[in-house]
Amino acid sequence: MAKRTLEVDLATTGVDAQGNPITLPLGVDADAAAQASDGPALAGEHMLINIGPQHPATHGVLRLVVELDGEVVVRVIPHVGYLHSGFEKLGEYRYYNQLIPLTDRMDYLAPMSNNVCLAMAAEKLMGVEITERCKVLRVIACETNRIISHLVWLGTTSIDMGAFTPFLWCFQQRERIYDLQEMWTGARLTTSLTRIGGLMADIPDGFEDGLREFCKTFPKTIQEVDSILSNNGIWCGRTQGVGIFTAEQALDYSLSGPLLRASGVAYDVRKDRPYLDYETYDFDIPLGERGDVYDRYMVRLEELRQSTRILEQALDRLPDGPINVDDPRITLPPKSAAMSDMEAMIFHFKQVMEGIPAPVGEAYFSLEGPKGELGYYFVSDGTAKPVRWRVRPPSFINLAALPAMCEGRLLSDMIAINASIDIVMGEVDR
Repeated sequence: MAKRTLEVDLATTGVDAQGNPITLPLGVDADAAAQASDGPALAGEHMLINIGPQHPATHGVLRLVVELDGEVVVRVIPHVGYLHSGFEKLGEYRYYNQLIPLTDRMDYLAPMSNNVCLAMAAEKLMGVEITERCKVLRVIACETNRIISHLVWLGTTSIDMGAFTPFLWCFQQRERIYDLQEMWTGARLTTSLTRIGGLMADIPDGFEDGLREFCKTFPKTIQEVDSILSNNGIWCGRTQGVGIFTAEQALDYSLSGPLLRASGVAYDVRKDRPYLDYETYDFDIPLGERGDVYDRYMVRLEELRQSTRILEQALDRLPDGPINVDDPRITLPPKSAAMSDMEAMIFHFKQVMEGIPAPVGEAYFSLEGPKGELGYYFVSDGTAKPVRWRVRPPSFINLAALPAMCEGRLLSDMIAINASIDIVMGEVDR
């Protein structure tokens, strides 16, 4: 990851007790502000304010109860549950394939990543080995979703900081991938792409050409955003030195994804516990130096470039062949066969009516989602429905670090810090 080329110490102008102008560094805490003034500190009661759950800067239905001393954050208490859907409990009453539409609604900014994780957790439980073409297509699904998720984060965070133009650029590129998703699955948001043992459909004609064109032109947009933000004085002043989290703190809080790597910890599930043959792809893991908001921005910006590299390699190696396992107990037979062959019709009927039974046992599978390590845990009693389904959502765990990052900072810094965590409430309130 490129190192910082600009260190900015923006200043705000105020007056002391005698009316003389003073200069305070942006983002100082209460003690530093008191030392910068010649006059006595003003005493006052702390104030409680609500930010959210409808405030756009909370990036979802998140309620933050903030205790303020003036404009300095004393304490932040996140309140979750406004979007609670009970997906894990619903999973106990549905067949494994019927869980896939539920995963769309968790991280709805990257639904295909959730689809893939669910399918691979169930396949691990059942001992199913997918085809080579399916592996590559799932890599394509995960990396395109990493790009659109980071683009949403980059665009909305820019708006939080007062920069509107990058938002337009990011969402314009995101729409290009949504067009490809719609071409593949028929849906733009809730894709329900995977099935146990494969995919709901193969990529259509024109998909490869469209994705290659995207990979060819998308780096130009990344460079434009980089040029307008990375050395911008206001952007650097709002992000550098703000919300610092050390590597030790990040590990103590079990952070993952860009937050953990921005603190300098080189952990990525694609490298440390490879799946879908990620160990055979050539890509780098960007790391931060200070663990502040600026480093989280730089890590995600570089991950956009690395995901583009992975997509280009996936397109070059995409093999021919089936996308589903050749097992009628796992994969639905073609409709034409089900309507003309008695045995195929029986398999079709049993799968639809009875589901796919899993052996007694348990399985956990995790992958590197856009927001961190996403994991699914299943417990099976030998039936076609899990006894227990437990999700490890990166947003929920990463959100726990918000109070520690914000305490002692200004209220405006809290907006930047909250944005830098990149939460999605669908998987927080799962």
